[in-house]
Amino acid sequence: MVDIRENIAKVLENIEAAAVRSGRNAEDITLICVSKTRSAEEIATAISCGQYVFGENKVQEIQDKVEKVQHIAEMDPNSHNIKWHMIGHLQRNKVKYIIDKVDLVHSVDSFRLAEELDLRAGQHGRKIEVLLQINAGGEAQKNGVLSSEAEELLQSIEKGTENIIVSGLMSVVPIADDPEDVRGYFREVKRLFDDIKGRYSKEGSRIDFKHLSMGMTHDYEIAIEEGATMVRVGTGIFGPRNYNVS
Repeated sequence: MVDIRENIAKVLENIEAAAVRSGRNAEDITLICVSKTRSAEEIATAISCGQYVFGENKVQEIQDKVEKVQHIAEMDPNSHNIKWHMIGHLQRNKVKYIIDKVDLVHSVDSFRLAEELDLRAGQHGRKIEVLLQINAGGEAQKNGVLSSEAEELLQSIEKGTENIIVSGLMSVVPIADDPEDVRGYFREVKRLFDDIKGRYSKEGSRIDFKHLSMGMTHDYEIAIEEGATMVRVGTGIFGPRNYNVS
Protein backbone atom coordinates (compact mmCIF):
# COMPACT_ATOMS: atom_id res chain seq x y z
CA MET A 1 0.00 0.00 0.00
CA VAL A 2 1.41 3.36 -1.04
CA ASP A 3 1.40 5.95 1.73
CA ILE A 4 1.00 9.23 -0.15
CA ARG A 5 1.28 11.32 3.00
CA GLU A 6 4.51 9.67 4.04
CA ASN A 7 5.93 9.97 0.55
CA ILE A 8 5.14 13.67 0.33
CA ALA A 9 6.79 14.26 3.70
CA LYS A 10 9.91 12.48 2.45
CA VAL A 11 10.02 14.39 -0.82
CA LEU A 12 9.67 17.71 1.02
CA GLU A 13 12.45 16.65 3.36
CA ASN A 14 14.67 15.85 0.37
CA ILE A 15 13.85 19.17 -1.27
CA GLU A 16 14.80 20.99 1.92
CA ALA A 17 18.09 19.10 2.17
CA ALA A 18 18.99 19.71 -1.48
CA ALA A 19 18.15 23.40 -1.10
CA VAL A 20 20.39 23.69 1.95
CA ARG A 21 23.26 21.95 0.15
CA SER A 22 23.04 24.48 -2.67
CA GLY A 23 22.59 27.53 -0.44
CA ARG A 24 18.98 28.07 -1.45
CA ASN A 25 15.60 28.35 0.27
CA ALA A 26 13.23 25.41 -0.11
CA GLU A 27 10.38 27.93 -0.26
CA ASP A 28 11.68 29.02 -3.67
CA ILE A 29 11.21 25.55 -5.13
CA THR A 30 7.78 24.39 -6.32
CA LEU A 31 6.89 20.73 -6.00
CA ILE A 32 4.70 19.66 -8.90
CA CYS A 33 2.85 16.47 -8.03
CA VAL A 34 2.68 14.53 -11.28
CA SER A 35 -0.77 12.99 -11.17
CA LYS A 36 -0.73 11.08 -14.45
CA THR A 37 -3.08 8.03 -14.17
CA ARG A 38 -4.02 9.01 -10.59
CA SER A 39 -7.56 9.16 -9.31
CA ALA A 40 -9.22 12.31 -8.03
CA GLU A 41 -9.22 10.73 -4.57
CA GLU A 42 -5.44 10.22 -4.64
CA ILE A 43 -4.96 13.80 -5.76
CA ALA A 44 -7.25 14.95 -2.94
CA THR A 45 -5.00 13.15 -0.47
CA ALA A 46 -2.05 15.16 -1.76
CA ILE A 47 -4.11 18.33 -1.41
CA SER A 48 -4.85 17.45 2.21
CA CYS A 49 -1.06 17.41 2.71
CA GLY A 50 -0.81 20.99 1.49
CA GLN A 51 0.08 20.27 -2.14
CA TYR A 52 -1.80 22.33 -4.71
CA VAL A 53 0.21 22.12 -7.93
CA PHE A 54 -0.40 19.14 -10.21
CA GLY A 55 1.17 18.17 -13.50
CA GLU A 56 -0.55 16.14 -16.19
CA ASN A 57 0.83 14.65 -19.40
CA LYS A 58 -2.46 14.07 -21.24
CA VAL A 59 -5.13 16.53 -22.30
CA GLN A 60 -7.90 14.01 -21.66
CA GLU A 61 -6.82 13.52 -18.06
CA ILE A 62 -6.86 17.26 -17.41
CA GLN A 63 -10.37 17.45 -18.86
CA ASP A 64 -11.53 14.56 -16.71
CA LYS A 65 -9.94 15.61 -13.44
CA VAL A 66 -10.17 19.35 -12.97
CA GLU A 67 -13.81 19.53 -11.90
CA LYS A 68 -13.73 16.21 -10.03
CA VAL A 69 -10.75 17.25 -7.94
CA GLN A 70 -12.15 20.72 -7.26
CA HIS A 71 -15.40 19.17 -6.07
CA ILE A 72 -13.69 16.67 -3.78
CA ALA A 73 -11.35 19.30 -2.35
CA GLU A 74 -13.92 22.09 -1.99
CA MET A 75 -13.94 21.78 1.81
CA ASP A 76 -10.23 22.61 1.89
CA PRO A 77 -9.96 26.35 2.73
CA ASN A 78 -7.08 26.66 0.24
CA SER A 79 -8.66 24.71 -2.61
CA HIS A 80 -8.71 27.91 -4.66
CA ASN A 81 -4.92 27.54 -4.87
CA ILE A 82 -5.11 24.35 -6.94
CA LYS A 83 -3.14 24.78 -10.15
CA TRP A 84 -2.81 22.49 -13.16
CA HIS A 85 0.28 22.33 -15.32
CA MET A 86 0.49 20.68 -18.73
CA ILE A 87 3.87 18.95 -18.63
CA GLY A 88 3.55 16.49 -21.53
CA HIS A 89 3.69 16.87 -25.28
CA LEU A 90 0.82 19.04 -26.45
CA GLN A 91 -0.73 18.67 -29.90
CA ARG A 92 -2.00 21.85 -31.50
CA ASN A 93 -5.46 20.42 -32.17
CA LYS A 94 -5.95 19.76 -28.45
CA VAL A 95 -4.97 23.17 -27.11
CA LYS A 96 -8.59 24.34 -27.20
CA TYR A 97 -9.61 21.71 -24.66
CA ILE A 98 -7.26 22.89 -21.89
CA ILE A 99 -6.58 26.56 -22.54
CA ASP A 100 -9.05 27.58 -19.83
CA LYS A 101 -7.93 24.90 -17.36
CA VAL A 102 -4.16 25.12 -17.06
CA ASP A 103 -1.98 27.72 -15.39
CA LEU A 104 1.29 26.81 -17.07
CA VAL A 105 2.30 24.85 -20.18
CA HIS A 106 5.80 23.38 -19.74
CA SER A 107 6.20 21.86 -23.18
CA VAL A 108 6.31 24.55 -25.87
CA ASP A 109 8.82 23.42 -28.48
CA SER A 110 7.62 25.04 -31.71
CA PHE A 111 6.30 28.37 -32.93
CA ARG A 112 3.26 26.65 -34.44
CA LEU A 113 2.25 25.39 -31.00
CA ALA A 114 2.87 28.84 -29.56
CA GLU A 115 0.65 30.36 -32.27
CA GLU A 116 -2.21 28.04 -31.36
CA LEU A 117 -1.84 28.76 -27.66
CA ASP A 118 -1.81 32.47 -28.45
CA LEU A 119 -4.97 32.20 -30.57
CA ARG A 120 -6.90 30.19 -27.99
CA ALA A 121 -5.76 32.33 -25.08
CA GLY A 122 -6.95 35.41 -26.93
CA GLN A 123 -10.34 33.82 -27.51
CA HIS A 124 -10.62 33.31 -23.74
CA GLY A 125 -9.41 36.81 -22.96
CA ARG A 126 -6.39 35.63 -21.02
CA LYS A 127 -2.63 35.42 -21.06
CA ILE A 128 -1.07 31.96 -20.89
CA GLU A 129 2.27 31.29 -19.24
CA VAL A 130 4.56 28.82 -20.99
CA LEU A 131 8.01 27.31 -20.67
CA LEU A 132 10.23 26.44 -23.61
CA GLN A 133 11.06 22.75 -23.58
CA ILE A 134 14.77 22.03 -24.00
CA ASN A 135 16.00 18.68 -25.26
CA ALA A 136 19.27 18.89 -23.34
CA GLY A 137 20.50 15.48 -24.41
CA GLY A 138 19.64 15.94 -28.09
CA GLU A 139 17.70 12.68 -27.98
CA ALA A 140 15.79 11.98 -31.19
CA GLN A 141 12.94 10.25 -29.35
CA LYS A 142 12.26 13.22 -27.06
CA ASN A 143 10.44 16.45 -27.72
CA GLY A 144 11.97 19.86 -27.17
CA VAL A 145 14.32 22.18 -28.97
CA LEU A 146 18.08 22.03 -28.73
CA SER A 147 19.74 24.61 -26.51
CA SER A 148 21.11 26.29 -29.63
CA GLU A 149 17.56 26.75 -31.00
CA ALA A 150 15.94 28.20 -27.88
CA GLU A 151 16.74 31.84 -28.54
CA GLU A 152 15.33 31.73 -32.07
CA LEU A 153 12.09 30.24 -30.78
CA LEU A 154 11.90 32.83 -28.02
CA GLN A 155 12.33 35.67 -30.51
CA SER A 156 9.64 34.24 -32.79
CA ILE A 157 7.20 34.02 -29.90
CA GLU A 158 8.01 37.54 -28.75
CA LYS A 159 7.44 38.98 -32.22
CA GLY A 160 4.60 36.76 -33.39
CA THR A 161 2.25 36.42 -30.42
CA GLU A 162 0.35 38.69 -28.07
CA ASN A 163 -1.06 36.50 -25.31
CA ILE A 164 1.90 34.32 -24.34
CA ILE A 165 4.18 34.97 -21.39
CA VAL A 166 7.40 32.98 -21.63
CA SER A 167 8.24 32.31 -17.99
CA GLY A 168 11.31 30.12 -18.33
CA LEU A 169 12.55 26.73 -19.44
CA MET A 170 11.69 23.07 -18.91
CA SER A 171 13.89 20.11 -19.64
CA VAL A 172 13.71 16.33 -19.53
CA VAL A 173 17.24 14.97 -19.41
CA PRO A 174 18.46 11.49 -20.35
CA ILE A 175 17.74 8.72 -17.85
CA ALA A 176 20.79 7.39 -16.03
CA ASP A 177 21.27 4.72 -13.37
CA ASP A 178 23.32 7.20 -11.36
CA PRO A 179 21.65 10.62 -11.06
CA GLU A 180 25.09 12.19 -10.87
CA ASP A 181 25.52 11.31 -14.54
CA VAL A 182 22.88 13.87 -15.53
CA ARG A 183 24.20 16.75 -13.45
CA GLY A 184 25.96 18.19 -16.50
CA TYR A 185 22.70 18.37 -18.44
CA PHE A 186 20.99 20.27 -15.65
CA ARG A 187 23.96 22.61 -15.43
CA GLU A 188 23.78 23.29 -19.18
CA VAL A 189 20.08 24.15 -19.03
CA LYS A 190 20.67 26.43 -16.04
CA ARG A 191 23.40 28.26 -17.96
CA LEU A 192 20.98 28.73 -20.86
CA PHE A 193 18.29 29.93 -18.46
CA ASP A 194 20.62 32.50 -16.90
CA ASP A 195 21.87 33.69 -20.28
CA ILE A 196 18.41 34.24 -21.72
CA LYS A 197 17.14 35.77 -18.50
CA GLY A 198 20.01 38.22 -18.44
CA ARG A 199 19.49 39.36 -22.03
CA TYR A 200 15.73 39.18 -22.54
CA SER A 201 13.80 38.80 -19.32
CA LYS A 202 12.08 41.77 -17.77
CA GLU A 203 9.57 41.65 -14.94
CA GLY A 204 6.09 42.52 -16.14
CA SER A 205 6.94 41.85 -19.80
CA ARG A 206 5.98 38.84 -21.92
CA ILE A 207 9.45 37.41 -21.38
CA ASP A 208 9.75 37.07 -17.64
CA PHE A 209 12.05 34.19 -16.73
CA LYS A 210 11.31 32.91 -13.23
CA HIS A 211 10.67 29.17 -13.65
CA LEU A 212 13.24 26.47 -14.37
CA SER A 213 11.41 23.15 -14.46
CA MET A 214 13.76 20.19 -14.34
CA GLY A 215 14.17 17.05 -12.29
CA MET A 216 11.84 14.10 -11.69
CA THR A 217 11.55 11.34 -9.11
CA HIS A 218 14.95 9.81 -9.77
CA ASP A 219 17.00 13.00 -10.07
CA TYR A 220 15.11 15.97 -8.58
CA GLU A 221 17.64 16.50 -5.78
CA ILE A 222 20.46 16.91 -8.31
CA ALA A 223 18.25 19.26 -10.34
CA ILE A 224 17.65 21.44 -7.28
CA GLU A 225 21.36 21.57 -6.55
CA GLU A 226 21.85 22.82 -10.11
CA GLY A 227 19.18 25.52 -9.94
CA ALA A 228 15.72 24.05 -10.61
CA THR A 229 12.85 26.15 -9.29
CA MET A 230 10.27 23.47 -10.14
CA VAL A 231 10.57 19.69 -9.81
CA ARG A 232 8.10 17.18 -11.23
CA VAL A 233 7.60 14.19 -8.93
CA GLY A 234 5.07 11.45 -9.61
CA THR A 235 6.26 7.97 -8.69
CA GLY A 236 8.03 9.32 -5.62
CA ILE A 237 4.66 10.49 -4.29
CA PHE A 238 1.99 8.19 -5.70
CA GLY A 239 4.04 5.04 -6.35
CA PRO A 240 4.24 3.23 -9.71
CA ARG A 241 1.78 4.50 -12.29
CA ASN A 242 -1.55 2.74 -12.57
CA TYR A 243 -2.35 2.51 -16.27
CA ASN A 244 -5.66 0.78 -15.56
CA VAL A 245 -7.21 4.06 -14.43
CA SER A 246 -9.56 5.38 -17.09
